[in-house]
Amino acid sequence: MLVFALGIVVAAAGLVAAGVLYQWLGCRRDRLLYANDGRWVTIGRGSRLYLLEKGSGGPTVLFESGIAATNLNWRRVQDTVAQFTGTASYDRGGLGWSSPCRSPRTPGNIAVELHAMLERAGIKPPFILVGHSFGGLVMRRYALMYPEEVAGVVLVDPMRCEEWPPLDPSKQSDLDRGRKLIGIAAPIACCGLARLAVSSLFCRSGELSNRLAGVAGAGGRHVLARLKTEVGKMPRQLWPVVAAHWSRPGFYWGMRSHIESIPDTVKEMHAAAPIREIPVTVLTPGRATPLTDAHLDRIGDRVQQVIAPASAHWIHLDQPELVVDSIRAMVAAAAEPVAATV
Repeated sequence: MLVFALGIVVAAAGLVAAGVLYQWLGCRRDRLLYANDGRWVTIGRGSRLYLLEKGSGGPTVLFESGIAATNLNWRRVQDTVAQFTGTASYDRGGLGWSSPCRSPRTPGNIAVELHAMLERAGIKPPFILVGHSFGGLVMRRYALMYPEEVAGVVLVDPMRCEEWPPLDPSKQSDLDRGRKLIGIAAPIACCGLARLAVSSLFCRSGELSNRLAGVAGAGGRHVLARLKTEVGKMPRQLWPVVAAHWSRPGFYWGMRSHIESIPDTVKEMHAAAPIREIPVTVLTPGRATPLTDAHLDRIGDRVQQVIAPASAHWIHLDQPELVVDSIRAMVAAAAEPVAATV
C-alpha cells in the first residue's frame, strides 16, 4: 500500500513538472511568434511596457484598453486609424506582453506609467486619447494630469464609478467572485492547464475549456460564455495571440491587481475634477442608459455624447466604424489651427 501511494505521489509530481515545462516552452514560443510587431519600452525599476505603433503624422492617437484587455482589443480600429494619422497602443503593466505591475492599478498610477513610456519611446504630443471602459478613466486622468499634451479625448463606454464599490456596495460580491475565479486560474496556468484550456477554446473544439469552466461552477460558465462572445468579435487571426496572453500566469495576477484596485479607482475618479477646455466625445451603447447632463458635466466642460445604437459595452468591436469616425473628427479638429496658420 505504501509503495502504491508513493507511486501516485511520484506520478503526480511528474505530471506537475511536465506541465510546468510545457508552460515554460509555450511562453517562450508565444513571444517568438506573436510579439514581433511591437517593442518594449523600459519605464524604470526594470519595468517594461509593450508598445505597438502604426501609421504616421499627427496628432498621435493613443489607445487604452478595458480592465483585463490588451492592445489586441484595439487592433481593428488601430489599423484603420493608422491610415490617416499616427497611432500607439500598449499593454498596461501586468497584462499582455508587459512586465508585472509594480503599483496599484489606479488611473493615476497608470497615467504616470503611460506618460513615462511615451517620453522614453520618443512619441511627441499632441495626443488624441481613446479609452474603453476602465481605460476611459485612465484617459480622463491623463488629460487632467497632462492637459498641455492633449488635443482631444474619446471615451468608449467609460466605466461608471457609481456602479462599483464603494459607491455601490452591492457589486462587492462580483469583485469577490472575480478574485475567487482568478485564485483558481493562476495555479492552473502555472501547470500549463490554462494553456490547454484556452488553446481548446480558440484553436480547437473547446471541450476542455468547457469542462474546466464547469469545475468553477455557474460563475466560470458565465465568464467563459462572455469571453467567447467578445473575443469572437475580434479578427480571427488574433485569437491565438489572445490564447497566448491568457495562458500566462502573469495575466491572472495582473487581472487580480486590477480588480483589487477598483474601490480605490472609484474613490479617485469620483472625486476627479472635470476636464477643462479639451473636447471630449463619449460613446454610449444603445443598450445602456445614456449619461445625464450632470454626469457629462463631471467629465468635462466640452463633452458631446454619441449613442451607439447597435452596440453593447464593447462598442469598438460592435461598431468600430463609429469609433473611427469619432477619432477622425478629433484629428481633423486638432489640425484646424495648424492649417489656418499656413
